[in-house]
Amino acid sequence: MSTEGGERNGRPKAVVTDKNIQKIYKMILNDRTLKLNEISDTLKIPTEYVYHIIQEYLVDETWLHHFTPKSNRHSSEWTAHDESAPKREKMQQSAVKFMVSVFSDAHGIIFIGYIEIRRTINSDYYIALLDRLKDEIGAKRLHLKKKKVLLHQDNAPCHKSVKTKSKIHELAF
Repeated sequence: MSTEGGERNGRPKAVVTDKNIQKIYKMILNDRTLKLNEISDTLKIPTEYVYHIIQEYLVDETWLHHFTPKSNRHSSEWTAHDESAPKREKMQQSAVKFMVSVFSDAHGIIFIGYIEIRRTINSDYYIALLDRLKDEIGAKRLHLKKKKVLLHQDNAPCHKSVKTKSKIHELAF
């Protein structure tokens, strides 16, 4: 019996490779209605890995908590020797959440869209976000300015409205 980590029957091969990421990217560009299991069956990759590649390498969206400093050290200010320290109310962590949309590619973050607290995300708001994304791509990724870009999104109503789909087609995403 060997303790070496050599290749054996039943051991999965590495599937998160640049080649597979590019294959998935191209498949989705060609047919945006593909399901995870269809990509999995075509590439002979487990569905979990397809999902992982899409989530980790092609898209990101998350909720963040608003943060208020916990101590005076976090909110300290410089004062002269003869000045008194400013008085502060007792601070505590806020229960407010806000959402950001992070648009990235294999080279890093292209832009982060901070969504205002209590803002309703409708088609008009999302379309404005897509316009800004197009501008940011033109400024930060010159090689993608005239190429088709893969936009992976969930099925939220603002993502699948007729207005949004029309705008995505217009922007060549």
